[in-house]
Order: sequence, then C-alpha cells, then structure tokens
Amino acid sequence: MQCAWLLRVWLEPLGDLSVRAMQAGNPSKFALGSRGTRTGTPEFLALLQPQIQLQETAETLLNGQEMQFWLDKVVAWGQAERPDTQKDTSLHLSRLSSYLQQLLTHINDMSSTTETMKRQPLLGQLLGRLCWNPCVTADDTSRGLLLQCLWGLYSENPSNAVERKANQWIRKVLCQLATEEDDAAAQALMKHMGVPPKEYHLKVLRKAVASLQENIGKSCSSLNISQRCSCDSILATSEACVPLVTCPEAAPLIGALLQRPVACVRATLSEDFLDALSSAYSSQGLSLEEQAVVSLWYHRLSTLEEAVLSLLESVLTNKGSVLKQAEENERVKSLIQTFTSCFLRELALLQPQKCVSLKAFFPQSPQSLLVPLLTLPSELPQEAWRHHLNWLSSSLQRLTEEGEEGDEDSSCSTRGHNRMFEAWFLLVQCAHWVRVTLQLLGTSGPEDCGPLLWLLTFYHHPTNRGHQRALQMVHAKEAWGHLHSLFSVSARPLSLDHLQSLVTLLSPQPKQPSLSPLLILSLLVNFAVFSQQSLSGSTHILQTVVDRSGLVDEAACVLSSLELKLNEGSCLSSDANRVHLRIEALQNTLTHMHAAMEPC
Repeated sequence: MQCAWLLRVWLEPLGDLSVRAMQAGNPSKFALGSRGTRTGTPEFLALLQPQIQLQETAETLLNGQEMQFWLDKVVAWGQAERPDTQKDTSLHLSRLSSYLQQLLTHINDMSSTTETMKRQPLLGQLLGRLCWNPCVTADDTSRGLLLQCLWGLYSENPSNAVERKANQWIRKVLCQLATEEDDAAAQALMKHMGVPPKEYHLKVLRKAVASLQENIGKSCSSLNISQRCSCDSILATSEACVPLVTCPEAAPLIGALLQRPVACVRATLSEDFLDALSSAYSSQGLSLEEQAVVSLWYHRLSTLEEAVLSLLESVLTNKGSVLKQAEENERVKSLIQTFTSCFLRELALLQPQKCVSLKAFFPQSPQSLLVPLLTLPSELPQEAWRHHLNWLSSSLQRLTEEGEEGDEDSSCSTRGHNRMFEAWFLLVQCAHWVRVTLQLLGTSGPEDCGPLLWLLTFYHHPTNRGHQRALQMVHAKEAWGHLHSLFSVSARPLSLDHLQSLVTLLSPQPKQPSLSPLLILSLLVNFAVFSQQSLSGSTHILQTVVDRSGLVDEAACVLSSLELKLNEGSCLSSDANRVHLRIEALQNTLTHMHAAMEPC
C-alpha cells in the first residue's frame, strides 16, 4: 500500500515548476525517476497480454489504431535523450494529454482492470514506456493523467492473476520512480528552482492530501455495476495514512476519512489506521478538529474510554485545581457522576465470589461516608431520606471544620484539605443525594432546610475561599426563603419584591461574595416541579425569573437533567405522573421563550 500512496504523492508536486526547469536545461536531468538505461516494460507486456480473443468491432479497431500510433511514437522517443526526440515529444504533448484523458475516462468506466485490459491490450505497454520518458513526466498535465491512469488500473481486491500481476507491476514502477539510489534528479530540480527540500516535500504532501481528500468525498457508486465503486480506494487511502497520523498537513484527509458516512461495505477503514490514530491520540500527537476526534471515538470506542480515564486521572491528581475550577464546571461533574454510576452498575453485576470491598476502589475516601453516600436513594424508604441527608450534612460539616481548623499548621492543613477534597469528590460522585436534597428543599418548611442547604452549598462551593461559606449560607437561606414564599399555595398575588430579589441573587456582582447562580437556578426548577403550587403559577414564576435574569437556556438544561435522572430512576417521586407532566409543560414554556429570543 505504500506504493499506492507514492502514486498519489507523485501526482501533483509543484505544478508547472518541472516544466519550467525542463525548458531551462536538459530535461532528462529534471525528470522525476529518470534513469540512463531503461528499455521500457517488456515484463508488463507478457504479464498483462489478455488470453482471450477480442471482438473486432469498428470502434475497437479505431481505438487500436490510435493506441498503436502512440505506442510507435513512444518507442521512437525512447527516453528522449536526443534533441530531435525531445522536440518531437514536446510538440505532441498537448495531443498526448488529450488522449491520456480519454484513456482515463475509459479506465474509470470499466468495472475492473481485467475488462480494461481485454479492451485495450496495448495499454500496459504504452503507460509503462511513458513513465520513463522525462519530457512526459516533466509536464504537469501529462504526468498527472499518466499516474491517474495507473491508479485506475490498481485493483484494491484483485480477483485473478491478471489483476494481481498488474498490481505487482504498478507497485514496482512506483517504487522505482520514487526511490532513486542517489535521488539526483529530485535534488537537481530543487536546486535549479531554489526550493528547499523541506518546502518541496511539504508541497508534495499538501497536494497529495488535497487530491485524495477530493477523491474520498465522492458519493458511493456501488449500485452501478458497470462502474468501479468510488469507495474502493477508502481502505487503501487509510492504510497509506498510517505513517502520517501525527502530521498536521494530513489532518484534513484523516478528518475526512473519519467523518465519511459508512454507506457502503467497501468504505471500511484500515484497522492499522485506527490503531495508529488511537496510539497518537493517547500520546496527544493528533492535530484533528473536535468533530474528527468525536468520529474517531465512534470508530474506536476504546479511544473514548481512554479519554474518559485520562480525564478522571487528571482530576484525581490535581486536587487543588479541581477544587478551584470544578465548582461551576458541571460538565466535569457530570462526567464523574456518569462514570461512577456505570462503574457501580457493573460492580453490582459481579458474582459474590468475585466482588471486592468498596474500600479497595475508594481507598482515599472517608470510610465513614463511603457506604452512606454510595447507598442509592431507592435502597432506602422515602421517609428515611431526610434523616439520612441530615446525617450526611453534619458529617461533612464536621470534616470541613476539622480541615479548616488546621490552616495555621501547614502539615495539618494539607491533610485536612486532602480529606475535605476526598469528601467533596465522593459527594460529587454520589450526586444522587444532591438531587434528593434539591427535591426535598422544594417541599420543606423553614425548620427543616438548614442542614440540606448546607449540603447543597458545600457541593457548589467546597473551597470556602476567603472564609465565605457563612456568607454563602446566608445567601442560600435568603434565596430559599424567597422561593418558599413565591411557591406557597397561599401566595396571592405574587410578590414582586421576592421576584426581584431572586433576579438580583442570580446576577452576582463582580468582586463581591456571591452564591452560585446554578445553585439558585436548581432550587427554582425543583420548586417549580415538586411544590404544591399550581402548574400555571409555577410556570409564571419560572418564566418571569429566568427571563429577567437572562438564564433561559441554563434553566432548560437543569430541567432536562432533572427529567433524565427521573427517567433513570436516580430521583424518585411518589407522584411520578404529575411530576412528568409538570416537567413537560415547563420545558414547552422555556422552548417558546428560547424561540422568541432568536433573531428572525
């Protein structure tokens, strides 16, 4: 397959530079792959001579006569070493290009190389002799057409001896053209044109990539049995890209291969190609766009697993940065939660004799919190939820206080902060209890909300930067109080003061201690879904607050996440039908609001 790649690379190196070089001096010095003593291709004659007799139609006879004319010409030209043959070759280049274009069309219209050689038995001799004529190979148009003809004759899956021998010959020709012993011709060309080798080879690569990319973008033609399917080259192209996966110049071609719709069985990508991409991705050596990386994950799920594990490892080994950066990074939290959920599900499926203690999987987590947090809400009666959460809240609060008390002693401070991080990280992994906390806060009275609000505040603000947790708790209670008043069944009419206060809390001021807008938004959505307020009243409150605060899309995300968790069973409700109907109605409202905001 490397030879097939060399074929494409040789198609369009530097446009007409080689023609200008030929005009400036001896053309044989600048012909790609020229050698002093080559006598054409007698091997190819014997290998590809069809063994069956052709029907002598008028059209075939005419084509045969023209083919014979050009074969006589190239035999007379030889390797164009004399001035008279060089002149005659140059005079015929335009006509030769036209004929090569006809041959290329003829080759592409055939269903196989075997059929092509049956109809044009002298084709191999002609193409072979032209490959060694420096005047022909120095001409950009003729060279491109000549090698496209060879490319068309190359069989991806040879079905008989003729096609296998044709492939063997084409590979031999390409390797000879591209691997001169001293590379004197290419060096002479670069020196004459003043082009540095690196620039020359980069231009060769870019043009080859562009040509291949255009070719793989063609639609599948597998339904037309009279034509060769355009997908035949996909496998060969992907194999040719194996040594180029870390080359930025090849990134557009690699991306096109990965994102090409698999509409044909022939459009399969090489396993070696996917392995090389996966390896390069693991070592961060790929230069692909985001969509191409996603397509790689689709083709090779193990690469996605590696990416997830790498991200988790990064999270676990950079505790300080996580505490600072992940407070508002819900994507990171969601990834951690999804991974933990899948892990626990798989762990539960193991046979008892194969099970390992949870402590082995969570060695750094506070052992007193491990089982209580990993216990799913569905494993406890709903009446026990509040008591369970109050215990979790007091335990976490005690851990954070112990960690913050050691701030003056550096060693104690480090141990305390590590324990606090592990406790918070375990809470993030077991976010099902955070969702239950939000659900209960939407139906709780003032006397019950303290421990739950502390747990929720710690989840969103674990670092206590500048010792602000006390002030954050004040803001959390204030936000909950406004929501509780607004969603109270007896609240008629709605208090504009409460609405405006919520909007103010959702719009934090720069350089001032503030509460996470997501915390308040989550409370708002859960009140709208679980409270006893009428659906119309809840919709009006939600619509007013998110409209004035400009958080329509964020509220829609929180609502969609809540619906997803309810469908998964990680959130429970005694009146599931009512809850789903309210979520659907609220989603419709937010969808209409989003549509109204978009420009016409």
